Amino acid sequence: MTMEPVLVLGARSDIGKAIAHEFAERGHPVQLAARNAETLEADKADIELRYGIGATLHEFDVLEANSFDGFIDALPDLPGIVVCVVGYMGEQAENERDAAAASLVMRSNFEGPAQILGAFANRFEERRSGTIVGVSSVAGDRGRATNYVYGSSKAGLTAFLSGLRNRLAKKGVHVVTVLPGFVDTQMTEGMDLPERLTAQPSEVAAATARAVERGRNVIYVKPIWQLIMAIIRNIPEPVFKKLSI
Repeated sequence: MTMEPVLVLGARSDIGKAIAHEFAERGHPVQLAARNAETLEADKADIELRYGIGATLHEFDVLEANSFDGFIDALPDLPGIVVCVVGYMGEQAENERDAAAASLVMRSNFEGPAQILGAFANRFEERRSGTIVGVSSVAGDRGRATNYVYGSSKAGLTAFLSGLRNRLAKKGVHVVTVLPGFVDTQMTEGMDLPERLTAQPSEVAAATARAVERGRNVIYVKPIWQLIMAIIRNIPEPVFKKLSI
């Protein structure tokens, strides 16, 4: 059986690379898209040699919305599955002081991903098949003082994916929201992360592939995060305002 191509947007990230390897191991050709895509030549060669499948590289900048239609048209095949792993955390303190820094976080995590996934949604709806995966964050479940700029951008992405899923449910297109929690990546390097709550990129990748195969809608990579965020969401606002979390 011929497996449908998987496009990974943000393929230079640790999670993006892990997702590409996971789907390639399951027999899917992969399309690796990122800024400075030529730096992924070694990863492309490794995937092709390791799994015996095709891999292609594609230049992609999530901040360049005017290029999205041309980007999609230039792909060798319209993918069956598109996974958006693009994200940028920034520094909360800087985001509070610098509007440009805050805008970059919001555009990187919400505006750009929403626009590119919306463009694929239209193509998939016309074809009446396809799967869209957005890697969002538990930080979007409730705004917290320590990361509310990043969290609000991820909240926007989560809401967008929810609406997209509702819109496309009867059109043959499946939409998956992935909520990883803490992940041990370059983005979190130097942070003191609790081991029990921290996933490896390979765990995120495996959970994502399983969610696609099983038709899941919203997944927490580590199930404990679903409980943690349910508690946080339900703390009364007068109490919540007194907390530093």
